[in-house]
Amino acid sequence: MKEFLVEMTISVPEGTDQAEVDRRRAAEAVRAKELAAEGHLSRLWRTVGEPRVIAVWRAADEAELREKVLGSLPLWSWATALITALQPHPNDPGLTG
Repeated sequence: MKEFLVEMTISVPEGTDQAEVDRRRAAEAVRAKELAAEGHLSRLWRTVGEPRVIAVWRAADEAELREKVLGSLPLWSWATALITALQPHPNDPGLTG
Protein backbone atom coordinates (compact mmCIF):
# COMPACT_ATOMS: atom_id res chain seq x y z
CA MET A 1 0.00 0.00 0.00
CA LYS A 2 1.06 3.56 -0.67
CA GLU A 3 0.86 6.33 1.92
CA PHE A 4 -0.85 9.68 1.47
CA LEU A 5 -0.91 12.83 3.57
CA VAL A 6 -4.45 14.24 3.51
CA GLU A 7 -5.37 17.70 4.74
CA MET A 8 -9.15 17.85 5.03
CA THR A 9 -11.47 20.72 5.93
CA ILE A 10 -15.10 20.04 6.71
CA SER A 11 -17.61 22.75 5.80
CA VAL A 12 -21.09 22.00 7.08
CA PRO A 13 -23.65 23.33 4.59
CA GLU A 14 -25.54 26.34 5.87
CA GLY A 15 -28.93 25.43 7.28
CA THR A 16 -27.98 21.84 8.13
CA ASP A 17 -29.83 20.59 11.21
CA GLN A 18 -27.51 20.11 14.20
CA ALA A 19 -28.89 16.60 14.73
CA GLU A 20 -27.66 15.66 11.23
CA VAL A 21 -24.23 17.13 11.96
CA ASP A 22 -24.03 15.18 15.23
CA ARG A 23 -25.19 11.96 13.53
CA ARG A 24 -22.55 12.26 10.80
CA ARG A 25 -19.77 13.11 13.25
CA ALA A 26 -20.61 10.06 15.38
CA ALA A 27 -20.71 7.86 12.27
CA GLU A 28 -17.40 9.37 11.13
CA ALA A 29 -15.72 8.29 14.37
CA VAL A 30 -17.00 4.73 13.93
CA ARG A 31 -15.89 4.59 10.29
CA ALA A 32 -12.43 5.99 11.12
CA LYS A 33 -11.92 3.19 13.65
CA GLU A 34 -12.96 0.62 11.04
CA LEU A 35 -10.57 2.09 8.45
CA ALA A 36 -7.74 2.07 10.99
CA ALA A 37 -8.44 -1.60 11.76
CA GLU A 38 -8.34 -2.33 8.00
CA GLY A 39 -4.92 -0.65 7.74
CA HIS A 40 -6.08 2.42 5.77
CA LEU A 41 -5.83 5.08 8.51
CA SER A 42 -2.39 5.34 10.06
CA ARG A 43 -2.35 8.66 11.99
CA LEU A 44 -4.87 11.45 12.57
CA TRP A 45 -4.45 14.98 13.95
CA ARG A 46 -6.77 17.95 14.38
CA THR A 47 -5.14 21.35 14.01
CA VAL A 48 -5.41 23.81 16.89
CA GLY A 49 -7.74 26.72 16.18
CA GLU A 50 -8.66 25.59 12.67
CA PRO A 51 -11.39 23.31 11.31
CA ARG A 52 -8.80 21.11 9.64
CA VAL A 53 -7.78 17.48 10.03
CA ILE A 54 -4.44 16.07 8.88
CA ALA A 55 -4.00 12.34 8.46
CA VAL A 56 -1.76 9.68 6.97
CA TRP A 57 -3.83 7.23 4.94
CA ARG A 58 -2.89 4.03 3.09
CA ALA A 59 -4.38 2.75 -0.16
CA ALA A 60 -3.29 0.97 -3.33
CA ASP A 61 -3.41 4.27 -5.24
CA GLU A 62 -5.02 7.72 -5.12
CA ALA A 63 -8.14 6.52 -6.94
CA GLU A 64 -8.80 3.87 -4.28
CA LEU A 65 -8.08 6.41 -1.56
CA ARG A 66 -10.61 8.92 -2.95
CA GLU A 67 -13.33 6.54 -4.08
CA LYS A 68 -13.29 3.66 -1.61
CA VAL A 69 -11.53 4.90 1.51
CA LEU A 70 -12.25 8.61 1.91
CA GLY A 71 -15.47 8.26 -0.05
CA SER A 72 -16.77 5.94 2.67
CA LEU A 73 -16.51 8.64 5.34
CA PRO A 74 -19.88 10.14 6.37
CA LEU A 75 -18.45 13.70 6.28
CA TRP A 76 -16.70 13.29 2.90
CA SER A 77 -19.45 15.06 0.96
CA TRP A 78 -18.84 18.15 3.12
CA ALA A 79 -15.06 18.00 2.79
CA THR A 80 -12.40 19.62 0.69
CA ALA A 81 -9.12 17.74 0.67
CA LEU A 82 -5.54 18.20 -0.40
CA ILE A 83 -3.97 14.79 -1.04
CA THR A 84 -0.20 14.37 -1.28
CA ALA A 85 1.46 11.06 -2.12
CA LEU A 86 4.33 10.18 0.23
CA GLN A 87 7.47 8.15 -0.28
CA PRO A 88 10.13 7.02 2.19
CA HIS A 89 13.00 9.39 2.90
CA PRO A 90 16.48 7.86 3.19
CA ASN A 91 17.07 9.70 6.49
CA ASP A 92 13.82 8.50 8.09
CA PRO A 93 14.75 7.27 11.57
CA GLY A 94 11.85 4.81 11.36
CA LEU A 95 13.44 2.85 8.52
CA THR A 96 15.11 -0.41 9.44
CA GLY A 97 17.92 -2.26 7.70
